[in-house]
Amino acid sequence: MKLMFRLALTTLATTTLAWAGVGDITSDKSAAAPEGTFPKLAASNVEKQTFSLPEDFAGNRNLLLIAFQREQQQNVDTWLHQMKRFEHSSGFQYYELPTIDRLNPFFRWFINSGMRRGIPDRNARARTITLYLDKPSFRKALNIPDEKRIYAILVDRSGRVLWRAECDYDEAKAASLQAALTAGKQ
Repeated sequence: MKLMFRLALTTLATTTLAWAGVGDITSDKSAAAPEGTFPKLAASNVEKQTFSLPEDFAGNRNLLLIAFQREQQQNVDTWLHQMKRFEHSSGFQYYELPTIDRLNPFFRWFINSGMRRGIPDRNARARTITLYLDKPSFRKALNIPDEKRIYAILVDRSGRVLWRAECDYDEAKAASLQAALTAGKQ
């Protein structure tokens, strides 16, 4: 009986951690017209700090790197490796938002514990806020059509979308993001 329970738990945990679904993450529709508003919600970062979002985003301009599938981490990393070039922008902050369907407290604990162990840098853990929510409603609020790719979305503290891009970081998106950050200072 214990073996059956362990097998079921391992299977469920593996399935949950895979975040479900594999899609085309190579298509690119960057810098589309900004639309949507980040919904009000409560969440915690990997360091166990609780936030009321979007009000608790620390910057006046916050870049949100939203991923829906575990396999998309490599796409998020293309953005993370370039964030130092934007840190000089006054009032700029960035966050990684792994987005997962609502789960019971045990599975949230299991995933968060694994992320805490897997992210050695304390600053990276502090800016990684895992969202456990109704993904279709979240996507609708931000005008995100699907979960096949990552989304980089710039919002103000009220949650208003100021800029967006899809897929991997590249120089054209960097220039577009820099223009959006500069426009926000005026």
